[in-house]
Amino acid sequence: MALAVLFLRLAVCILAFPVYLLNFLGIWSWICKKFFPYFMARFTVTYNEQMASKKRELFSNLQEFAGPSRKLSLLEVGCGTGANFKFYPPGCRVTCVDPNPNFEKFLIKSVAENRHLQFERFVVAAGENMHPVASGSVDVVVCTLVLCSVESQEQLLREVCRVLRPGGAFYFMEHVAAKPSTWNYFWQQVLNPVWFLLFDGCHLTRESWRSLERASFSKLRLQHVQAPLSLELVRPHIFGYAVK
Repeated sequence: MALAVLFLRLAVCILAFPVYLLNFLGIWSWICKKFFPYFMARFTVTYNEQMASKKRELFSNLQEFAGPSRKLSLLEVGCGTGANFKFYPPGCRVTCVDPNPNFEKFLIKSVAENRHLQFERFVVAAGENMHPVASGSVDVVVCTLVLCSVESQEQLLREVCRVLRPGGAFYFMEHVAAKPSTWNYFWQQVLNPVWFLLFDGCHLTRESWRSLERASFSKLRLQHVQAPLSLELVRPHIFGYAVK
């Protein structure tokens, strides 16, 4: 099986040679950062349609973590185009963090379409280093389709714990590696190197639930599901929340 994965990876990499060449020349990263937000603007419409029921289920108890003022202070890490905004409760105060500044114009559009929210600010920063966000300053941190692409899940989760107030919660929804010995897992292994380049650092094979289980949360509620998505490669998902 390992030999077959290696052979097919090589074949796929040969087909994707132009992308690898652009990456070697230092051009591909610029292309990704510039045009990936346009792809995500289209992708998240479809993803939200197919995952709407799961997102409503995930975010159904957000308001329970509001502070004494009853105004929920929420930080979204890797906010992208603001695809989660419509699932947040009215009056929610939202701060967004993303390392790609090219998402900002899409985010502004989402803010205009979701007047039930109180938008605070957009911070250009990696999730692993959110120093502009004060420690213990937010009730909830949200992270969807982000753990697959960060450089260090462990460092990101440490930052999440830092910015959360005591008793605050971290909400997540992520695609993950399929069960070993399945065809889906086999093709994830084959396609992962090229997928990583094409989709701005996204990994198909991460077992993100392990990082969540190791993090220093007092409570973790996590579900494994097969998401109702068209593309089988990203159907294995986890979602849930953890309490600091």
